[in-house]
Amino acid sequence: MKVIKWLDKHLEEALLVILLVVIACISMIQVIVRKLPFIPALTWAEEFCRFCWIASVFLSLPYTLRMGTMLRVTALLDILPELLRKSINLAVYVVTTLSMGLLAFYSEGVVKEIVASGETSPAMLWPMWVVYSVMIVGFVLGTLRGVQQIVIHAKMFSGHEMTTAEMAMQDAKQETDNAREDNA
Repeated sequence: MKVIKWLDKHLEEALLVILLVVIACISMIQVIVRKLPFIPALTWAEEFCRFCWIASVFLSLPYTLRMGTMLRVTALLDILPELLRKSINLAVYVVTTLSMGLLAFYSEGVVKEIVASGETSPAMLWPMWVVYSVMIVGFVLGTLRGVQQIVIHAKMFSGHEMTTAEMAMQDAKQETDNAREDNA
């Protein structure tokens, strides 16, 4: 049960951190190797880092849904009555989840076409369907996270939902409290 809770909270975050560390290390090694004339160039490094960046883009989709940090303008939403604001937020998650589901469905067809083509990457000679499969993983996880957020928002529909300004004030207070604890 602890593992499932940890995965629920940190799966995408852990994968994104791992990808970022890998990208940083490979890029640093590539720069160092370029300056050393007696070591052959890493012809695969740039392509590998590009594939890691692509993976991080698709894995950030479910992460932003899980954390509630989707990019959106909330200035108008914050001045609306709370019931209307909650309804719109729920509708946004429904539309986002349906979009993720449709993208997951259609991305399967794209991956099947890539498999059939037998295409490989130029430098590493990886089958391109491996790279494109990350797209399916991101959209499926995004769909699952969207359903999760719909359930959470539906359960909390009768409670108070904070505006963006209230959340910002709460975050600032928490940071101030943390800073005071660190200085004490």
